[in-house]
Amino acid sequence: MPNDFNQQIIDQFRANQGQVGPPFEGARLLLLTTTGARTGARHTTPLGYLPDGGSGRVLVIASAGGAPANPAWYHNVRANPRVTVEDGVFTYEADAEILDGDERDQIFARAVETDPGWAEYQAKAGRTIPVIGLTPTGPGAPNASRAGDGLKLIHDAFRRELALIRKEVAESGPGLGTQLRINCLTLCQGLEHHHLIEDAHMFPHLDGQHAELGPALARLRAEHKTVKRLLDELQQLLSAESADRVTVLAEVERLTTEVEAHLDYEEEQLVPILNGITP
Repeated sequence: MPNDFNQQIIDQFRANQGQVGPPFEGARLLLLTTTGARTGARHTTPLGYLPDGGSGRVLVIASAGGAPANPAWYHNVRANPRVTVEDGVFTYEADAEILDGDERDQIFARAVETDPGWAEYQAKAGRTIPVIGLTPTGPGAPNASRAGDGLKLIHDAFRRELALIRKEVAESGPGLGTQLRINCLTLCQGLEHHHLIEDAHMFPHLDGQHAELGPALARLRAEHKTVKRLLDELQQLLSAESADRVTVLAEVERLTTEVEAHLDYEEEQLVPILNGITP
């Protein structure tokens, strides 16, 4: 029987590019679609997730709110590990891996360090709550029919993640937890990858098709170098065990200011032209 509350979250998520209202407003959410272990039917479940570095893998936890039984979606991925993930920007196929041993324990400890609610679920459940890694099987396409709209979707996801990380750093203790460091590093690696793709593919294509964009593309390439420098500095800071909240927050603020100005200018210059290109 469909869960009406879950369906409301799913509908909001799909209508608003991954954004939902209370009680999950501002949370990192994805939609996981699995194949029923007994029925073979497709089932979609909204889940919170944890970033896991630059590999593209994300992590979900089968807490079921601390219930004594594992959730149905967990039994589905045990039987059929190929799943579909929607993150609000991309829809892609992924392989689900149930983690065990030290890897599972370390990741769960990271989650608890970030949110003690996971420990409360574990205490209630009376079972070892599973942790699952979702690894993309290939690149997904943006959930947009026009290239410019797809670029805007990607940029908005970076804006949301920057805002979330600023909040997490500001609210952290004197030191930085392991998961928060990973959240920051995942963002850094994602931005670097995005800019590399633009420099290697999108900008050369536009150079050849729209000579009038020459000055704008030159500025955007220069801004990529500035952002790369700030990303390198933040990653170097995060690699130090002594990194403190105040210093990291100042670096995140600097990066956010630079990136948001860059994204705004890029959209102003490129989105109309990209939306006019026939796929």
